[in-house]
Amino acid sequence: MTARRVGYAAGAFDLFHIGHLNIFRQARKHCDYLIAGVVSDKMLRVTKGIEPVVPLEERLEIVQAIRYVDEARAEVLPDKMDTWREVQFDVFFKGDDWRGTDRGRRLEESFSQVGVEVVYFPYTVHTSSTILRRALHALNTPNRGSA
Repeated sequence: MTARRVGYAAGAFDLFHIGHLNIFRQARKHCDYLIAGVVSDKMLRVTKGIEPVVPLEERLEIVQAIRYVDEARAEVLPDKMDTWREVQFDVFFKGDDWRGTDRGRRLEESFSQVGVEVVYFPYTVHTSSTILRRALHALNTPNRGSA
């Protein structure tokens, strides 16, 4: 009998879009049980300096409803190794915008010490929460040039 391969995909998953769905769809092909770590509102403020549009409880509910996800949990620890100690996943999924970066190399090095594989998926360039956030901001900003 083979051991169950547990995967972990972390993200804000704010303003849920096709890129998020693609991460889960691809991740599911690489594991038997997929856990989505939904970054808490507090952690988003601390690590990215942003206020989520959709509150954590709603993001958790949305992500849990995705058929590729077996479990959605709030990610409240800034260090992914601390999260690994709690969750004990075998493979960590990340967008390829991290590949080759200092953060990505540190992540790979830390995880390799405990036998966790890091798998990168193509980042969805044409749709992102950042682009959607900018569009919302533009819609909510009064047109200064109109009479």
